[in-house]
Amino acid sequence: VGVVVGGGSHRSPQGSGRGGHRPGQEVRTVMMHIATDTLGLLLAVLVTAASVQDSAGGQKLLDAIATEHPTVAATWVDGGYNNTVIRHGAKRGIAVQVVKRGAGSGFQVLPRRWVVERTLGWLMQHRRLVRDYETLPQRSRSMIYWAMANIMSRTLTGESTQTWRIKYA
Repeated sequence: VGVVVGGGSHRSPQGSGRGGHRPGQEVRTVMMHIATDTLGLLLAVLVTAASVQDSAGGQKLLDAIATEHPTVAATWVDGGYNNTVIRHGAKRGIAVQVVKRGAGSGFQVLPRRWVVERTLGWLMQHRRLVRDYETLPQRSRSMIYWAMANIMSRTLTGESTQTWRIKYA
């Protein structure tokens, strides 16, 4: 079984006491590290302050994957995850492969990586996830799983558009 790991950051409210500054940003943000299967369905979620390094978040996420999904044998990550994550994955019995960007500039579809980026795009269509209003990371994690349950149920029922986006006459 293969897993794709990635992450995205989004704003945290000023009074939440959570969040951190990413390099080059002055806005408090939180980072969500997600692991998806090859179809883009969530397997594990980790919510941290944005100041936490990708490698530290990646190690915790690999621990969660190894515990909750012991059949996972391969993982693809982006260039933000360093050799520490690769070694940590090897200790857990997971082969971690870094998918690097090509030499060209501009938009490029990266093998395997587009799956996690698509899932992040699906999740960001949920208004509650655009900004992180939660005060506890566990609540943010629950909101992410809730949004994914909504996405999966819409897929099963054939509903292509979220009902709040439909304009009724």
